[in-house]
Amino acid sequence: MNEDTRKLLLTGLVGILVGAAIGLLLGWSLWPVQWINATPVDLRTDLQQDYMKMAVDSFRVNGDANLAAYRYGLLGVDGPAALAAVAPSEDPNVLAAFQQAIAAVPTPVPTQAQTNGGTGTSMSTIGTILIGLGVLAIFAVIAGAVFYLFRSGRGSGERSAASKATEYSRSVQKTDYVAMGEEPPIAQFVTTYMVGDDLFDDSFSIDSPAGEFLGECGVGISETIGVGDPKRVTAFEVWIFDKNDIQTVTKVLMSPHAFNDPAMRAKLESKGELIELVPGKQVVLETATLQLSAAVADAQFGEGPLPPQSFYERMTLELAIWTKA
Repeated sequence: MNEDTRKLLLTGLVGILVGAAIGLLLGWSLWPVQWINATPVDLRTDLQQDYMKMAVDSFRVNGDANLAAYRYGLLGVDGPAALAAVAPSEDPNVLAAFQQAIAAVPTPVPTQAQTNGGTGTSMSTIGTILIGLGVLAIFAVIAGAVFYLFRSGRGSGERSAASKATEYSRSVQKTDYVAMGEEPPIAQFVTTYMVGDDLFDDSFSIDSPAGEFLGECGVGISETIGVGDPKRVTAFEVWIFDKNDIQTVTKVLMSPHAFNDPAMRAKLESKGELIELVPGKQVVLETATLQLSAAVADAQFGEGPLPPQSFYERMTLELAIWTKA
């Protein structure tokens, strides 16, 4: 993933987080949800007990068995527990009469309209629907962001430097060593760097014709020059790892400007042998059992305020590996 994609993705994630924060602020602080026309079954346990006490006390005053049964029924499945909780504090005679009343009169089950003031839809159902819609909206935003990040570039014809480099590598014709009368390599790779691919670091597995793992090789950015984005690469590292060797062999391929700069040479010489990277250059790396030939198939220098031939606009290497006798 290149820098532009990461920036877009980060912007999208920040937008989602900011939107969620604003939503919480509006929903919980400025315009919180206000519940109206709720029934006793929606109350906390202690408030259900207070409601039951009032229902019993009201029955003591008016003796209306039908009203008592209706009020008891509004507690639903919580009715027996609420009645049992308030029983010790009530007048035994009044409590017995209340129990007889609700037992003698069928307890009405409140209709949906009664439980929400006649809207036909319970508040809990509305809440569930709103939550579901909110989740779907979030997924839609995320899916849209992913689609935009990974698809819109293709539709507009804009592609990342890394994807352009990969396509260019596929178009490069590999050296036909057999036609040249030489032994064919056991592995052959082409890798390309293009300016803008700030994370360029290509690696390849080296396997024998029988599929045995022998090692790895690769190319990556070693040093840049100047400031700002995209980075201007002035040196690359080509390396090979041999499973039968104790160390990785590395050579540094430098632009002509960097190669002739004493300060840059002093900075990079600890990484490996320094070699000037120009078109047609061929570099050989050897380990205990492997030999790698890195041929510069293409090298184009960038232009701008930096010194001439100081950084690369494009660079292509062909890596060929042989086993040593």
